[in-house]
Amino acid sequence: MNLAAAANETMAHNSNMLVYSAMAVYTLAFLAHMAEWVFGSRSKVGRTAAALTAQAKAPATASARAGASGSAGTVVLERPKVISRSVPGSRDVPDGPGAAGGTEKGDLYGRIAISLTVLAWALHVGGVVTRALSVQRAPWGNMYEFSTTFAAVAVGAYLLLLVLKKNVRWIGLPLITSVLLDLGLAVSVLYTASDQLVPALHSYWLWIHVSCAIISGAVLYLGAVATLLFLFRDRHEAKLADPTAKQPGTFATSVLERLPSAASLDKFAYRINATVFPLWTFTIIAGAIWAEAAWGRYWGWDPKEVWTFITWVAYAGYLHARATAGWKGRKAAWLGLIAFACYLFNYYGVNIFVTGLHSYAGV
Repeated sequence: MNLAAAANETMAHNSNMLVYSAMAVYTLAFLAHMAEWVFGSRSKVGRTAAALTAQAKAPATASARAGASGSAGTVVLERPKVISRSVPGSRDVPDGPGAAGGTEKGDLYGRIAISLTVLAWALHVGGVVTRALSVQRAPWGNMYEFSTTFAAVAVGAYLLLLVLKKNVRWIGLPLITSVLLDLGLAVSVLYTASDQLVPALHSYWLWIHVSCAIISGAVLYLGAVATLLFLFRDRHEAKLADPTAKQPGTFATSVLERLPSAASLDKFAYRINATVFPLWTFTIIAGAIWAEAAWGRYWGWDPKEVWTFITWVAYAGYLHARATAGWKGRKAAWLGLIAFACYLFNYYGVNIFVTGLHSYAGV
């Protein structure tokens, strides 16, 4: 018995070391992603805007020189319209790779960043699996385990999209940044030593219900990142298209021009949220079935159940808004962010500040 306990303790220690090792490699990946953004190409809209600016400056300079030399004639400049949004009713988007590709140096750093991300993810998954072996159950019985698994699934979903040849390398930098923050919070604040669960949780529904919640949340997080970037990029494009508006600064322009167009980001976020919404619906159904088996009722308005339902309603409202003519673009984007904020509060706020039947695992 003591040998078994010692073996479990050793595996728990190894799990922690793997997670710390993953964080170290994620940090290197973060630096490589930063280098890609610095040396990578700008998006097509950004390159077009820069070219138009150069074209506008050339006639202005020629006009000034002509005026200085007393030449007759007047040069009239018209600001060309930068087309950055898809045509209404069209699925096409006029933008390309964003930060990914375009220059040899940018591609090199991008490939290094992805390679380091894969290595870090492998270490990360190894830490999650080793934790499961140390506790001999599903490795998401408390907030520490949920957080580490959540981050691993989010990175795994990102890498899967890359394997499927989806042009999403632009999400690498914000994703790795947030993964480092998540793991840092997990190991410093949320850490809980390996332990067994209360009897109510000893069920195969732990594998089904919580795994679906983790997968749903991780993929919805990718959609939330794209939605947030859409708001910044959409505002940037609106300023470019409006000659009377104050034009973006050098730093903002340098960053935002390395993102895909607002139309690309909006479409990506919508597709992600629409794809994973049925799984989130199943998560609620599976939780209700598990609740009936554990507590003798399908639904009891426990705080966790309430906020899970609120999150479902928020995402249902977002998807409905996208199908309504007056709720496209920024309005729908804000609703999508509110929906993900409900998910975050359901995880952090309810678990830490609200007492209920789902408070059994502590932190």
